[in-house]
Amino acid sequence: MSTRKWPRRLLCLSLSLPIGQALACGPEFPMRLLDNRAQSLAELPEGSFRFEVSRLGQAIAGLKPTTDATRNPDYSYDDVASYVEQRNKAEQLGLTPPQQAVVERLRAVGDVEQVASEAANLPAELRLYAVGAAAFNAGDHQRAAESFQQLLALPADERRLRSTWAAYSLGRALFAMSTEAGRGDPTILRDQARQAFRQARELSVAGFSDPLELGVASLGEEARVAYTADDWDSAIGLYATQNLQGSPVGYSSLLQLASSLKLESDERLRELLKTKGVQRLATAYLLSRVGWWDGEEPSGEKQLVKLLQASARSNLDDADRLAAVSYQHGDYSGAKAFVDKAADTGLAWWVRAKLALRDGDKVAAAAAYAKAAQAFPKEESWGDRRTPDWDYETVQPKCRVEGESAILALQRGDYLQAFDQLYRGGNNYWYDAATVAERVLTVDELKQYVDAQVTAPPPLSQEERDNYVKLSVPAKLRNLLGRRLLREGRYDEAPAYFDSVQLQVSAEHYGQMRKDAESKWWPTERAKAYFLASMVARDMGMQLLAYEMAPDYASLEGNYSFEPVELKVGPLLSEGEVQRQQASAAEPDQRYHYRFVATALASRAADNLPHTSQAFAAVLCYAWRYNSSPEEQGALYRRYIEEGPYVEWGWLFGELCPFPDFDKADKRYVTQALSPIRSALRPYKIWVQMGSVVLVVAVGLALISRRQRKARLAAR
Repeated sequence: MSTRKWPRRLLCLSLSLPIGQALACGPEFPMRLLDNRAQSLAELPEGSFRFEVSRLGQAIAGLKPTTDATRNPDYSYDDVASYVEQRNKAEQLGLTPPQQAVVERLRAVGDVEQVASEAANLPAELRLYAVGAAAFNAGDHQRAAESFQQLLALPADERRLRSTWAAYSLGRALFAMSTEAGRGDPTILRDQARQAFRQARELSVAGFSDPLELGVASLGEEARVAYTADDWDSAIGLYATQNLQGSPVGYSSLLQLASSLKLESDERLRELLKTKGVQRLATAYLLSRVGWWDGEEPSGEKQLVKLLQASARSNLDDADRLAAVSYQHGDYSGAKAFVDKAADTGLAWWVRAKLALRDGDKVAAAAAYAKAAQAFPKEESWGDRRTPDWDYETVQPKCRVEGESAILALQRGDYLQAFDQLYRGGNNYWYDAATVAERVLTVDELKQYVDAQVTAPPPLSQEERDNYVKLSVPAKLRNLLGRRLLREGRYDEAPAYFDSVQLQVSAEHYGQMRKDAESKWWPTERAKAYFLASMVARDMGMQLLAYEMAPDYASLEGNYSFEPVELKVGPLLSEGEVQRQQASAAEPDQRYHYRFVATALASRAADNLPHTSQAFAAVLCYAWRYNSSPEEQGALYRRYIEEGPYVEWGWLFGELCPFPDFDKADKRYVTQALSPIRSALRPYKIWVQMGSVVLVVAVGLALISRRQRKARLAAR
């Protein structure tokens, strides 16, 4: 069999098309619906061309789909060596070693008569196919067709190895003959070629050898014949079926056909758009916004939209998609006209929801969103897209619809419903769900939801953690709740929600230190508890105390932050939500707020220590190293200078900090308490000493007198 080739025209066209959207350099972030709520509700995301064209084809029962083991064209048409190698290996299947040697040798022979002579002793199907392939390569398509026809005329059990190959190659030979002068009626030859390609599929389905998956390839070859005959409807159907069978050739061919439509004249387009196949392909192309760059509509596309709208009014099978195309292109009256005639699909209800929002009817919009979410299959996905802000979004229509509906739920005060809708979107809208969870819901509302609906998932293994396997959304939500409970002082409840034993132990330790700091009687013990809590807050604050979103961004491991979103009451942001978000803001509302918490705890530890102790200086030194802010660091150093003792390491304050010696600090309490009294009596030192002597003498005389009285009484 000769090597497959594709038209240069289609090749050049394919090279001019952007197959996918370019990726930006640097970190990439998923879309956040709540950042620009009006835009999220107004826009209708582009569909997926791959998903849309999958609706156009009809799968062929029994036809083996393409596999990874079979080479698919990679669009490097000048490099055919790998395909030739694969074909040669496939030709060896089912042959005896002597037959393999002959077949391999014949591939290198260019003379058809020599091939016929040397293949004389091969079985009939191998001999006829070898002659036909040699003739095809030599450009003698007539003889090639005759050899393939003779092969297909053999009894079925005598052509199990080469029947599919022969039918496929016969179709190619007949199509080549249709373009050659003097070969007969081109229309008849093209019809015969199409019949041969159909026979190739039938033979493949019947179980005849097809290691190169020529049954699937025949769909594209027959589509090319139909396209040449200006039968776009058949060509689109065949390419769509080839795409369904898993062939990238089918997909790329449909993309090429669709993108070429806007290059046609208006008159030609009106003629083409009379057929259902072209209408549906154009709709799929426009809905997907293929070829758009930075939001800019390609030239010629607006006219294609207008002509499609005019042509499709008599064929409303895709009215929901025509409505979506009209909406995307700003024709809202056209969108309403089509959606009024559309079936109750998820996409139709989605468009109705958006049109209702444009009319200011939020009640009707909410109802339409609910019906859209119910109508979209959970597993339907339109793939990845780029937002106008260049964030990425994996569009799963059901999740996106519920996310938009959550915006309306927030506005009317149904906070739990809004959170639930965003949470069900999984990783798609986790940032939005996290914002509502820690800023809008009360901690009790969140805890009740988690306890009722979010079972603790199995913890990640050490191997998974070493390989940076990401936490599941349920685990992330439970961690978020655990951190929030710790921040709000609910130390006994928090540990159980963390996803690992290590975090649970650390949370318990932090909670116990915080409780000890408030309950211990002796000040040094309180200071020690405050200090140990401060160390945990600083060292593990991201894991134990940080906000998932602003200001700490634990979701990004604190490495990045987003532009702040203004909290201002408006059409889509209620006063109630603003009040809730303000009440749950971090204290202080600064990035890495847990560093400020750690510094405050260390400062309270210092408050409970003698200022003359090493522990006082060491605690302040540690607090300086917590690096909360330059202002706080300056204040800590001034406090040490003004209140603290001289220490040998003081000149390295903040860099070299020994651990506080809390035991020695205990002794300082007595000396520190007596120090003011001693200072007050220092001017009267001599008189105090003399008084002390007099006092001692007086006490001594009193004791002697007392003993003498006791002795006299005893003598009586």
